[in-house]
Amino acid sequence: MKRSVSVVIGGILLPLAAQAAETTPHFPTMTPPAIDAASYVLMDYTTGQVLAAGNADERRNPASLTKLMTGLVIDHALDQHKIGLDDVVTVGKDAWAQGNPVFKGSSLMFLKPGDRVTVRDLSRGIIIDSGNDACVAMADYVAGSQANFVKLMNEKSAQLGLQNTHFETVHGLDAPGQFTTAGDLAVIARAIIMSEPAEYHMYSEKSLTWNGITQQNRNGLLWDKTLHVDGLKTGHTASAGFNIIASATEGDRRLIAVVMGGKSSKGREEQARKLLTWGLRDFTTVHLFSAGQSLGEEPVWYGENHRLPVGSAQEQSLSLPKNEADKLKAQYVLNVARLEAPVNKGQTVGEIRISDNGQVVKTLPLVALQAVPQGGAFSRLMDYVKLKL
Repeated sequence: MKRSVSVVIGGILLPLAAQAAETTPHFPTMTPPAIDAASYVLMDYTTGQVLAAGNADERRNPASLTKLMTGLVIDHALDQHKIGLDDVVTVGKDAWAQGNPVFKGSSLMFLKPGDRVTVRDLSRGIIIDSGNDACVAMADYVAGSQANFVKLMNEKSAQLGLQNTHFETVHGLDAPGQFTTAGDLAVIARAIIMSEPAEYHMYSEKSLTWNGITQQNRNGLLWDKTLHVDGLKTGHTASAGFNIIASATEGDRRLIAVVMGGKSSKGREEQARKLLTWGLRDFTTVHLFSAGQSLGEEPVWYGENHRLPVGSAQEQSLSLPKNEADKLKAQYVLNVARLEAPVNKGQTVGEIRISDNGQVVKTLPLVALQAVPQGGAFSRLMDYVKLKL
């Protein structure tokens, strides 16, 4: 028979009776506030869990939220040292708004052909000014053309596992075949915050002055005194409605709210504010295990060693309603009746089950934290005899 063992979280013994496991967290219903928008998602940054959603997989026009992927591709080029923040870019004619009907009435950094602008300032122009011209200038610099850059954007979408996102432009102006979802945008936003620690501060800048022109960040939540919002982006076209992605922190917690198809610029902010306020007030993030933390030792037969530490290979946290936190319990269960050498480090030997009020809400792999090579002939013979007796 498989064995089940109680383990400790946060210094408290948490017993759990063995039962069928679920793979995704599921807690007693928490009713989010009513959101007046076509679709929305509230995500916990640390865990990636979706705390609230409405039409999260509905494909919609991203408008300028497209620029989040533009920024992510630029960041990848920076990480690979293909470009640097202090590189000077010469602006081409295709980034000039004059005479370009696509840019008419849209957000611009007001670049002109021949302008020499650093990658840092162009990145700020994309994020703060939502400059469509800045997107084109950076696309040309990073990939040689807008078409090549769009290809990189879609490759990055595939790497993130996005199922409902496809880009046709580098800036997000309306284009046939261009779409994304609130759920996919939350994943993109989380990737930006994770991968751009040196550049992420740009998303919280409230204004940019370039070439004598000062423009304000359109994310009005950056001025909100009730929340600590430090990003990310807004977007609007006639077909998309009013979109926003906002991230707010409280202590070491961070939530990401995506609202698509809002009714107005103020309306989208109010809906995001409601989601963030609700999530920070009613939820908490519990640290379960550290990477490589031993949750117990198990006997091993026919090995050089006879005890094997087991635990979680990765750092593990769980977001849950605050009133459920003290009900959280855990155990691990081996997937075999007994462990026999050889056992490889990192080998899955069972599963860790996290429960809330007797219901399994999350399962994690239980792995061997060290290798156990096969023992010598005499040692194996002794184990064989012990088992027979």
